Order: sequence, then C-alpha cells, then structure tokens
Amino acid sequence: MQARLTFSARLALVLALGWATEASAFTVYVSNEKDNTVTVLDSETLEARATWKVGRRPRGLTLSRDGSLLFVCASDDNRIDVVETATGNVLRSLRSGPDPEQFILHPSGNPLYIANEDDSQVTVLDIEKNRVLAEVPVGVEPEGMAISPDGKILVNTSETTNMAHFIDTDTLKVVDNVLVDARPRVAEFTADGTKLWVSAEVGGTVAVIDVASRKLETKISFKIPGIPDDAIQPVGIRITRDGARAFVALGPANRVAVLDAKTHEVQSYLPVGQRVWQLAFSPDEKLLFTTNGTSNDVSVIDVQSAKAIRSVRVGRLPWGVAVSPR
Repeated sequence: MQARLTFSARLALVLALGWATEASAFTVYVSNEKDNTVTVLDSETLEARATWKVGRRPRGLTLSRDGSLLFVCASDDNRIDVVETATGNVLRSLRSGPDPEQFILHPSGNPLYIANEDDSQVTVLDIEKNRVLAEVPVGVEPEGMAISPDGKILVNTSETTNMAHFIDTDTLKVVDNVLVDARPRVAEFTADGTKLWVSAEVGGTVAVIDVASRKLETKISFKIPGIPDDAIQPVGIRITRDGARAFVALGPANRVAVLDAKTHEVQSYLPVGQRVWQLAFSPDEKLLFTTNGTSNDVSVIDVQSAKAIRSVRVGRLPWGVAVSPR
C-alpha cells in the first residue's frame, strides 16, 4: 500500500510536481531484479505508468545521450538489453562479458564501459557496432563504474580487492590503484572532475579521493542513533552539480545521508524505504529518487528541503535507477 502523506508532505509534493512541469517533464526508469522488468515512472504524477520485460536479473541502467535508448544490464543473461524508451521494446542485445552489473557511457555517447563481476575485468564495447574494443583486467569482483567529466579517466571499484582502479581511456591501461575500505560499490566524480567519492559497503565509509594526485583526502563515517554500525552500508552516491551537497544511500540502515560536500559533514539522515541502494536526480536536481530493495518501492526526496515526500510502489527488488530529461 502507498504511504499516507501528511499535509506538509502533500504540499511539498505539489510544489515538486509544479517544478517538474515548469522545468520540463522527465521519466524515471527502475530495474526490478526479481521480476526481470523495468518500471517506468512519470514525472507529472510520480506514478508507475508502464512495466517493461527485459532480460534476467536486471541491475545497472544507463541512457543514451538523447534519452531515446535505455541500456539494461541483464546480469544472468550475460548481455546488455537496448530498450527503445518511446515504446518499451527491446531493440537488440549487446555483448557484455560475464555477469554485467554496472556500466557507464563515455561522455561522447560511445563506447560503453562494463564491469564484469565474474571475471575481474572491464569490457569496453562499441555500442554502434556491438564490438568489444578491449578487456581491461582489474581487481576481484569489479562493480562500480565512473568516468571523469572530460572522459579521460575511467574508474572501476573491485569489491574483493577493495580498490578504486584508475584507467586511462586512451590507452585502456590501469594507471593507478587506490585502496579504500571493504567492499567498494559505487564511484562518483564531482562535476568539476577534481574529486572522486567511493562508497565502501562493508567498511561503512565513503572515501574522498583527490583525482590529480590520486591520494585519499578523507574518509566519511556515519553514525545513526539506534542503528547498529554493521547495518550502515553505504552504496549509492549522488553529488549536486554545484558541488554543495551529497547524498549517500545507506543500505539496510534505511536512511539516506545528506552531506555538505565541501566540508564532508553529515547534515541529516532521511528515513526512506528498506535497503536503500541506488540514487538518481531529476534533471533539475530538485528531486532525488532512491531504489529500496526489500520494501519494493522508490522514495522521492525533495532536495531543497531534504525530506522524503513520497513512496512509489515498483517491482520486486528494485536495484538500478536512471532519469531521462524527456
């Protein structure tokens, strides 16, 4: 059942919907790992308006630059499904290497860089020709993928090796490895490309790395009254384009941490659904969407007020989320 909203929450939702309408409509896509589907949410209603069938165990999602194509990691099928967003039809499937989990497009729109969890490598794929350009060896159980705004540096995190691997996108060679805490999951560059944030699920921290020197700048820890430390498991990270605020999904703590991205101080913890995993901003960054794996819903956070304003039911075990400005 959908959560009942208080008056203040309803007011915040009305304002948020107004912003979405004024700024231009957008679409939210959520992968449901247990159902082999993608749920489509409409920005004007913040309700599910479609469910699309895709390959088995869909996890990572990303969009083409124009939003016309949605790429889906069908992990148990060892492929990438390419979905036409206008129709929901799977147009074709791309080679991915074994067990693709997360991936990222080059800022130019091609190639696609794919973390292959089962064979400790990153596959570089030409999406137009469906041709593997390279296979880059990295650490054990690669997962997180990030690329610098200028497209020159690719970063992969390895869950078992506990490293962030820096890869030169021209040579496709690993140029540095930075040790972080246990089980790194997500990597995120700041918009200016000077810092890299890496979440460590088991370590319970977020590492902030200086990109130029590739040195650890600080580690951010989290403490929530009444929540055991081992339940605080950082995964998804999103940082506003102006570099002012950051949001970190804390897994089974069922909270999203709100941070001052300059000082790295935690400002608040927002209660959301159960096992909050991945995060995505609306195009204008006024809303933040979270996937909550064990409550099978998406929380909608008003970024300005830093409050969760709505819960939207989706499929079973929602994992990835992507937002298209159309």
